[in-house]
Amino acid sequence: MAAGKSSLKRSKPNYIYSIVGVALVLLIMGIMGWVFLNFEKAGKAFKEDIQMQAFLRTANKDSISLIQQYITAQPYARNVQYINKETAKEIWNKENKDDWAKILDANPLPESIDFYAKSQYVNKDSLQKINDQIMQVYGNQITELKYPKDLVNNLNEKASKFGLGFLVVAIVLCVIVIISIDNTIRLAMFSNRFLIKTMQMVGATRGFITKPMNIKAVINGLISAGIAIAILFLMIQWLEAQVPQLKLIRDLNLTLLLFGGMIAIGVGISVFSTHRSVRKYLKMKLDDLY
Repeated sequence: MAAGKSSLKRSKPNYIYSIVGVALVLLIMGIMGWVFLNFEKAGKAFKEDIQMQAFLRTANKDSISLIQQYITAQPYARNVQYINKETAKEIWNKENKDDWAKILDANPLPESIDFYAKSQYVNKDSLQKINDQIMQVYGNQITELKYPKDLVNNLNEKASKFGLGFLVVAIVLCVIVIISIDNTIRLAMFSNRFLIKTMQMVGATRGFITKPMNIKAVINGLISAGIAIAILFLMIQWLEAQVPQLKLIRDLNLTLLLFGGMIAIGVGISVFSTHRSVRKYLKMKLDDLY
């Protein structure tokens, strides 16, 4: 009888390490998931932040208005603005924190029509076509169409490589996450092997034994997911405070989808691993448990 009590004492469940372990693994998965889900939106936002400037040769207001209307009507253009010399000077002074009026009397900056291309057009070939199209129609009234060509080329090249690399890392990480959670749960159930076997020996049915274990696994999975989600939410809030641009790409639906996925994985693997471990120890002989 004393030996039985000793076995039960040794088998007393301790789920704290299991909950914390699963929460940490889910947190890592959540961070990678958040980066993955926002990668496309971040790339789109960055591309649409690349400015194009059509420097004007003409000073005729009617001609300038026609050029602006033409660019605005194109499917690739967004935020089309006419920038006169004074506005150009204000922008230059703001960006350079200086005022050339102390040195120069005349304003050397040309007038321009500034606009941003939609993200799907921000690539080497599309921007070159835009340049050729505008210059073909208004080449006698525009000196040049300027945009950061090197940045565009490097952006698309690096984005493709980064996207492929990140996809590979994400797949590998998902496999590691699933294996890690499974091993963590199995380790926790290992300490309960004597309790499971004792219940079987006194006549408890398989369903009677597995039901409370599975319910506990669901609860533990929810707790682990809740801890991971809370930490990830605080991290996202901190990042958005440090980098305000991240607020512009925030997608509540994608974030909720990520949180739901973390809950589903945490609970699903917890229940699966717990149920499998219980069945394993029910099939084992008592002597094999030592």
